[in-house]
Amino acid sequence: MPKSPLPVLLYTDTLVSPDLLYFGRVEVHDPFVAFGVGGKKYAVVHALEFGRVKRTSDFDVVLPREKWLETARARYGAKAGIPEMIACLAKEYRIRGFRVPDDFPAAVFLKLRDLGVKLTLANGLLFPEREIKTAAEAACVREGNRLCSVGYVVAEKILRAAKIKGRSLLYQGKPLTSERLRFAIEVAIKEQGGNSADAIVAGGDQACDPHERGSGPLRPHELVIIDVFPRVVKTGYFGDMTRTYLKGSASDAQRKLVATVRAAQLAAIRKVRAGDDGKDVHGAAVDVFSKAGYKTTHGRNGSQGFIHGTGHGLGLAVHDPGRLGPVSATMKLGAILTVEPGLYYPGLGGCRWEDVVQVTDGPAKMLSRHPYDWEIR
Repeated sequence: MPKSPLPVLLYTDTLVSPDLLYFGRVEVHDPFVAFGVGGKKYAVVHALEFGRVKRTSDFDVVLPREKWLETARARYGAKAGIPEMIACLAKEYRIRGFRVPDDFPAAVFLKLRDLGVKLTLANGLLFPEREIKTAAEAACVREGNRLCSVGYVVAEKILRAAKIKGRSLLYQGKPLTSERLRFAIEVAIKEQGGNSADAIVAGGDQACDPHERGSGPLRPHELVIIDVFPRVVKTGYFGDMTRTYLKGSASDAQRKLVATVRAAQLAAIRKVRAGDDGKDVHGAAVDVFSKAGYKTTHGRNGSQGFIHGTGHGLGLAVHDPGRLGPVSATMKLGAILTVEPGLYYPGLGGCRWEDVVQVTDGPAKMLSRHPYDWEIR
């Protein structure tokens, strides 16, 4: 479907919408109107935000919300709100219609239609160019991944210091839980300028549900998946890395599982190249698992094996444009992608290795770095 020639319109906040943060390059945590026309970017913001947005954003024109709401109420009545304000702006700037994101607020969308403002949905990415990252954006992602490594250094220090007592891990005389380890990781990252909310620290069978955050005591001799995806406060860009650990002594089956997942990740990274199909990257990981005898099954009680895609885009969102999975998707030059195969078998445990790469015409450029030393005695 050809891209609509209509200018963009957004009404949201930058915590919810990476598109809005990309468009204006300023964080505003209350919904505001932003649109483009004539090659310029416009924002309509509350007085609380006006000076800051005017001073620090990429918007060419910053308009006072109070004035334009008054204009809307003079034209449409005392109950006029955001839709009527947008209609007034469209008339003032002679905009015949807007292109809006697929998650544009439905109530505002319908009211604008009633007011005679033409709207078309993006039907996909509002800013397809978000998939391609500049060198500056890659540096922001690299900083996010440095923060991941900060968290892993702390996690490893705690796991090394933990004592095994029967079926328990004790740290500073108290049981080491997912919550305690996650809190230590989050504090370390926050101290260096990141926000690592919702990090995953899941051990044993909990780790077999890839998005399980983890809770309760961590056990010796069990695999623990730690997935950290901090947001760099200064820039809004994310890092995203996963490492797997075990405190104690691993079994042969656990060692084989971990080694096979790492081999699958390396095979997948070798297949990342501009213009090639992300489906082939996923296929490379699947082939490693199949040859090693690891099957994926789906049953009444859940799924096990390799139960997710191999990777996704990363940038102003944890799941940015770009996919590596069973569906064809061309890898674009400059795109930033995670590569994170994993295996999950209740009773044995789960393992995932995740790193971040940028797509080039040659070998993938690594944007993350941290050791893979997983067995901690």
